Amino acid sequence: MIKLYYHPSPNPAKVALFLEETGLPYEMVPVDTRKGDQFKPEFLAINPNAKTPALTDGDVTVFDSNAILLYLAEKTGKFLPADTPKARGEMLSWLMFVATGIGPYCGQAVHFSRFAPEKIPYAINRYAREAERHWGIVNDLLAGRRYMLGETYTLVDMSIWGWATRLSFAVGETWPEMFPHVKRHLDEISARPAAQRATALKDQFAFKADFDAEARKFLFPQNAHLPG
Repeated sequence: MIKLYYHPSPNPAKVALFLEETGLPYEMVPVDTRKGDQFKPEFLAINPNAKTPALTDGDVTVFDSNAILLYLAEKTGKFLPADTPKARGEMLSWLMFVATGIGPYCGQAVHFSRFAPEKIPYAINRYAREAERHWGIVNDLLAGRRYMLGETYTLVDMSIWGWATRLSFAVGETWPEMFPHVKRHLDEISARPAAQRATALKDQFAFKADFDAEARKFLFPQNAHLPG
């Protein structure tokens, strides 16, 4: 049985979407990051980086959401592009674009604008503009094609979807006007039954909602090194 180590955030959401799309049986294992579950020894044995999601499949362990998507796609043979070097090269390029660009810049944009103990204009501007630049690239691509790799729905679309659901938080409420083709893509995927099931998974568990001092300690342990 596949086990998905899950917290209701963009990266676990994309893996949940893939699992729901394929109908693979799986067990949800909640990891409440605001309570520090990610630092428990049993989870660190699965993902030493202390991040969700992670996945186990028998004796196989995979962490990092895009690595998990690729593992599941290759395991099932589903939601992959055509089996050609050209198509695989495009898939890997956009999958890594999400991993190294969309995710980190959106995450840092949110952190410095909303959670940093000190509001630093340079950092806020840098990460906000870089997040917008990356989404602009996606928007331009989707202006000329239905999905990220063309006319076929693939794991790359699922990877984009996970972060697109949080664009209001990362970029601001006006993002649909800025990126109309991303909005169209998001709406189409969100309307899929599998996406609706994946979105509803968060309601199965009572994750901590308070963003109190304890939550900050677990989410931002680096802050312990700041001068008092």
